[in-house]
Amino acid sequence: MADDGTILVGKSSGSGGGKPEQLSLRLANRHGLVAGATGTGKTVTLQVMAEGFSNAGVPVFAADIKGDLSGLAAAGEAKPVFVKRAEELGLTYEPDRFPTVFWDLFGDQGHPIRCTVTEMGPLLLARLLELNDTQEGVLNIAFRVADENQWPVIDLKDLRALLGFLSENLKEISGKYGNVSAASVGAIQRQLLMLENQGADKFFGEPALNLSDFMRTDRDGRGIVNVLAADKLMQKPRLYASFLLWMLSELFEELPEVGDLDKPKLVFFFDEAHLLFNDAPKALLDAVEQVVRLIRSKGVGVYFVSQNPLDVPETVLGQLGNRVQHALRAFTPRDQRAVRSAAETFRQNPGFDVAKAITELAVGEALVSFLEAKGTPSVVERALIAPPQGRVGPLTPAERAAIIAQSPLRGKYDEAVDNESAYEMLAKRKGLDAAPAEAAQASEGGLGGLLGSLGGMLGGVLGTKPAAKGGRRPPQSLAEQVVSNAARSMARSVGTQVGNAILRNVLGGLMKR
Repeated sequence: MADDGTILVGKSSGSGGGKPEQLSLRLANRHGLVAGATGTGKTVTLQVMAEGFSNAGVPVFAADIKGDLSGLAAAGEAKPVFVKRAEELGLTYEPDRFPTVFWDLFGDQGHPIRCTVTEMGPLLLARLLELNDTQEGVLNIAFRVADENQWPVIDLKDLRALLGFLSENLKEISGKYGNVSAASVGAIQRQLLMLENQGADKFFGEPALNLSDFMRTDRDGRGIVNVLAADKLMQKPRLYASFLLWMLSELFEELPEVGDLDKPKLVFFFDEAHLLFNDAPKALLDAVEQVVRLIRSKGVGVYFVSQNPLDVPETVLGQLGNRVQHALRAFTPRDQRAVRSAAETFRQNPGFDVAKAITELAVGEALVSFLEAKGTPSVVERALIAPPQGRVGPLTPAERAAIIAQSPLRGKYDEAVDNESAYEMLAKRKGLDAAPAEAAQASEGGLGGLLGSLGGMLGGVLGTKPAAKGGRRPPQSLAEQVVSNAARSMARSVGTQVGNAILRNVLGGLMKR
């Protein structure tokens, strides 16, 4: 970081020896984009920016798709290519390590991350479950029922119990909230089972993540780099996308308005950004656009990392003021359109053909355009990216385990907690509903049985014959029917009176208090 509140990202190769290409911390919450084909240097650029933010005291969150970002926690090596590049930028290469906390939704390569089903909300959950509009409507009704009855929906078993309640009370629920069909409930339950089989049940639960744990600095004042292990998560792209969008929306809801700060409170890197928007319904895209537009006033910067700028919707792309564009390949007509579109998003430089330059960039080179003092994008420049100070490449499993063992958050999230929630409350409710019926059965089985026998005796006096073994009872005469009905009525009456008397004797003392 330079002393003037900027992060050195690279150096342009213009006339007069070029100039430093620096990202202003004061404008870093205006979001950004790092794009380029596979193998062109996007991950190294992301690492350089994350290191710069950390040195400036800004916490960082980044998804680690390939495992390479874990190297931030170890000092880099003075490789000849890095030493030479530093000299070209007028720097002395100095290896360094950065304060890092590892996270993993599955708890294998870092602290587990959990959220409750209620926190995820019906919109993101419907996308995660790939529900249609009708099924999403039923899911919204389920959340409404849980809210009105104060049933906390924490994990997937709570949601299954809630859906079971809807299924058992379809007529009443439909009459109050709108049509709920057994078919829709069943479809949601099947999708939940598939989600659980993929391991997503580990994500839903408690203790839920406190987002303030992402926004920390170490004792030297450097921002913590939060690295999410996403290699396994990438095999479940909808879970990955839903999780990142949930975090962004939670930050938006929880953080207070702060306006423009001298530096961001947190910087977020979304790698493989296309997964956030693929097959997303319009309602979700509108929500993402709104959050991206407004979250900068909360002091959060969002940086999308993707192979192609066209992976990001235009409504979101237009809000990304800080740009780093690595090489794109133009082998097909679609690729050529992507190159032209990428070139058109920059403030043009009359010194070179931007579209042509995008296809000619070497590894470690990029076109850069950062926001200037008045918030306008600078003229695009062709630049050499600075070498990272941390290790380029993953940590060994032993190195990662040692850092996790020394983490300041060790023990806070590692063990799941199962508090009383909708599942337990609905089970209690079902037990209480069953109690009166069981009591009535017991009453009729005792006193009713006795008086039933009396009725049988009276029937015998009147000449009623019992049924033959294996046969049917002969039709009752009018006198027999009167006696039988009177006996049953007497049994119910006596049973109720005795039952009430017992309740008064047992609970009378408590009710008088």
